[in-house]
Amino acid sequence: MPKESFLLDQFSALPPREVGLAVLGYPIKHSISPQLHNAALKVLAEKEPEFNNWKYHKIEVHPENLSDALPKLAELGFRGLNLTIPHKVEVLPMLSSMDEQARAMGAVNTLNWEEGGWKGYNTDGIGLSRSVREVFDRSVKEFQVLVLGAGGAARAAVAQCLFEGCENLAIFNRSMERAYQLSSALKENGFEQKISLVKSLSHFPHNAEQPVLVINATSLGLVMDDPAPIDLSCLKGEVFVYDMVYNPPDTRLLMQAKEKRFPHANGLGMLVGQAARSLEIWSEREVSIHAMSCAALQAMSD
Repeated sequence: MPKESFLLDQFSALPPREVGLAVLGYPIKHSISPQLHNAALKVLAEKEPEFNNWKYHKIEVHPENLSDALPKLAELGFRGLNLTIPHKVEVLPMLSSMDEQARAMGAVNTLNWEEGGWKGYNTDGIGLSRSVREVFDRSVKEFQVLVLGAGGAARAAVAQCLFEGCENLAIFNRSMERAYQLSSALKENGFEQKISLVKSLSHFPHNAEQPVLVINATSLGLVMDDPAPIDLSCLKGEVFVYDMVYNPPDTRLLMQAKEKRFPHANGLGMLVGQAARSLEIWSEREVSIHAMSCAALQAMSD
């Protein structure tokens, strides 16, 4: 089967006036991004009818096909893309440029077609920060932060915490080599704060006087049968749990948190926040977060 068949079977060239937007991932079935963006585009179109021609899709792209997909999508008329697991780091060599924050994070989740190439941005960190403050009424720098994972989502989470001045930050990942690579990459990008690499939760540098924020940045939870990435019983003191996974809304990790009566939230608020910022980049307009939030809740209840 030709590598491009995954794409050509789904899309032909878009109509001349249509602006294509999409989220790319593998898997992608769980994504509700189209509902969010199309709801916000409908609000934009009420004042500026040309936004009726903007359409947002979701496309499953296997990692080995990503380098073929990006130029093909541009040829077909796509001008804005979101990236989800597993493309946020692997895409970097395929970009013509990146903004400064994305470069510091070492991962991108938003692409904008500019001057004949894809420019990368990262809106995940902003979405995470805003959501944590909204649901827990605290900024990330008020916590001891334990990030689970060392991929693209973890890069954005760790970098955002460092941007905001978090002084007690640890990474827990099954592969210590990947965790070390992430820590080293962020230090090379100018972050000077100490990052602890945790081999087991018994080694987590816990300060009893400061609450712990656990951020799940792994893909564990996307499938209902997935195990929790950690056992929350290993953590002491005041614990808050934020799972970047939003669909399904109740992962094993969040079920644990609920049983232990730990404040907890899934990644739906982060999804809305990062999506709004992405659409702002593409449209250069103020975007209705309310419309996106309503669409997200509706999609999750369907």
